[in-house]
Amino acid sequence: MNRTLRTLAAAAALATTLAVGACSSGTPGASHDSGHGMGGAPTALQGSTSGSTASSDGTAGQNQADVTFASSMVPHHQQAIAMADLALAQATDPRVKQLAAQIKDAQDPEIRTMTGWLTSWGSAPMPSGHDMGGMEMDGMMTDQQMHDLEQSSGAAFDRMWLQMMIQHHQGAVAMARTQLEQGRLPEVKTLSRAVIDGQTKEIDTMTRLVDLMR
Repeated sequence: MNRTLRTLAAAAALATTLAVGACSSGTPGASHDSGHGMGGAPTALQGSTSGSTASSDGTAGQNQADVTFASSMVPHHQQAIAMADLALAQATDPRVKQLAAQIKDAQDPEIRTMTGWLTSWGSAPMPSGHDMGGMEMDGMMTDQQMHDLEQSSGAAFDRMWLQMMIQHHQGAVAMARTQLEQGRLPEVKTLSRAVIDGQTKEIDTMTRLVDLMR
């Protein structure tokens, strides 16, 4: 009887040891899994943080300010070129014709560049016209203003063209400054700076010409 009790006690002790061993061996496994899971979370967060940093540096793709700038500036430039074509045909002052050619030469390639961006982004330029779906665009001429310009001639045309192009350029500069403040992509910012630098100089030139014509 004592032998039986001792046997049962030994068996119970062995079972207890095995159970403890199993729990003990399971804990590191659980801890390791948990640690791997926790380790995975920081990795994911680091990836997100890295992506955020890249975005702020302009390397993670365009943002809405970039898209708005390009989609708005394409029709804006197109109207400037239409005005330049009018000046090349109707202006009497050679300095106005020279400015018109300069504007056309600068803005034609910029239109191609921005159209390429929009295509790669799956976007499109805004419809042309002063009223862009209920949203007015800085510096855009109305259809009536364009008609009035077409109907003018001589020195009156030259003055009107200069005054309208000054306003048009001021709108483009404002749009470019907004992109610099809010946009993301470095190449878009580079074009914005080119717009600001080039058109600010042209505004100064046109302002002096208008003063001389008074």
